[in-house]
Amino acid sequence: MSLIHARHILVETEEQATHLYNQVVNEGADFGALAAINSKCPSSASGGDLGNFGRGQMVQPFEEAAFSLGIGNFSTPVQTQFGWHLIQRTG
Repeated sequence: MSLIHARHILVETEEQATHLYNQVVNEGADFGALAAINSKCPSSASGGDLGNFGRGQMVQPFEEAAFSLGIGNFSTPVQTQFGWHLIQRTG
């Protein structure tokens, strides 16, 4: 099974996610620091780190976005039933 490593920021609204995306991509903000401050996921305690996961372990829109990213790249905001995510593939 092919595994990837990723971290994410989970927020309530698309507007919040877009604002954070712009901070990371356009302003060079630290993704992990933003996750620690803004994410409503328990992974925020570790900078949004989700560890390694394979296909079928995450909800579909999240999985699709995460697996489509190159290592080090960020997704645009992705909506799931949990809220809005920014994803960074780290491995």
